[in-house]
Amino acid sequence: MPLLRNALSPRRRREGRTLSSDSTRAGSAPDAGRHAGNDRVLLIAPSWVGDAILSEPLVATLRSNGVARAIDVVAPPWCGPVYARMRGVGRIVDAPAAHGEFALRARYVFGRALREHRYTHAYVLPNTWKSALVPYIARVPVRIGYVGEARYGLLTDARTLDRKVLPQLVSRYAALANPPHASTSPALAPRLVPNAANRDAAMQALALSRVQPVAILCPGAEFGPAKRWPVQHFAQLAQRLASDGYAVWILGSPNDRPVAEALLAALPAHRPRVVDLTGRTDLGTAIDLMSAASLVVSNDSGLMHAAAAVNAPLVALFGSSSPAYTPPASPGARIAKIDIACSPCFKRECPLGHFRCMRELSPELVYNLARETAATSLPVISR
Repeated sequence: MPLLRNALSPRRRREGRTLSSDSTRAGSAPDAGRHAGNDRVLLIAPSWVGDAILSEPLVATLRSNGVARAIDVVAPPWCGPVYARMRGVGRIVDAPAAHGEFALRARYVFGRALREHRYTHAYVLPNTWKSALVPYIARVPVRIGYVGEARYGLLTDARTLDRKVLPQLVSRYAALANPPHASTSPALAPRLVPNAANRDAAMQALALSRVQPVAILCPGAEFGPAKRWPVQHFAQLAQRLASDGYAVWILGSPNDRPVAEALLAALPAHRPRVVDLTGRTDLGTAIDLMSAASLVVSNDSGLMHAAAAVNAPLVALFGSSSPAYTPPASPGARIAKIDIACSPCFKRECPLGHFRCMRELSPELVYNLARETAATSLPVISR
């Protein structure tokens, strides 16, 4: 199976790379937070998979605010599969530069190419100065985002973020869909629509079965080791779940393979069968496989948010990061965390060297939460 490929149909991939000229400017007077059905909206996506998932309520709110046309998205290639599974999204176009690159000429050429689409509104989710360049060059009349890196000249509606009013990232994104200073309300929970045909084909190709209930473990975290529950703890949990009759799958990117191998090595010699799928699926397929799970246990990562977005029963492990900022937004999710003075520190590695926030989060506690979560799982909620 291809690695890290957007699981889109050939038609959707062509639409994402080809800028057609069949657009006409909407007749409504552009304004921030108010939309007519024929407005054309462009979304500049964040660079992290989890953050991309948390932008789905913004798309849903825009639709409920009157945007009838599909919303086009400029996103890094690795986030494309996320937007391919959102209702209301049209073209998904690869961003013109890699994360962290300035690439002024590439952004200029790309922005000029977007002019023919005559977008009326652009929502810029990253806070960087360079992320606001493309809609500015594309001459989008209304360009909305947070001030970030002093982007007053690039944004026509530069919002000042009140972190106390909007403590969670999902709410910060969704608030951009409404006029400035509008009263805030809780954001919708992100929802992704899994591709059932792709899931079934992947299960057949990977010789996976749903005869037993499926428990998916996600032991990786791209940000750094401070977010990762110890592999020995994951190994103990895998043993307990296998003894309870679960088929145990490990999901992750190719970068997570060393962690998965360490987990397998920590299992006893006569270990239960645990299937290592790290690096064997693309992100879209990983999201689709989540929808087959009776239980997911994950570090705070993009896959954690993916599990929540398909409403899989989920136990989310937090240590160096905070569930107050980026919690799994699902009624079927539970948080596993211990309270110590130095957590959250938001560091890539434990700055104090003891790693207590994850080391002292016991397998027994997580196992008990997992049993409760699987027993009280809720049906999928659709929008």
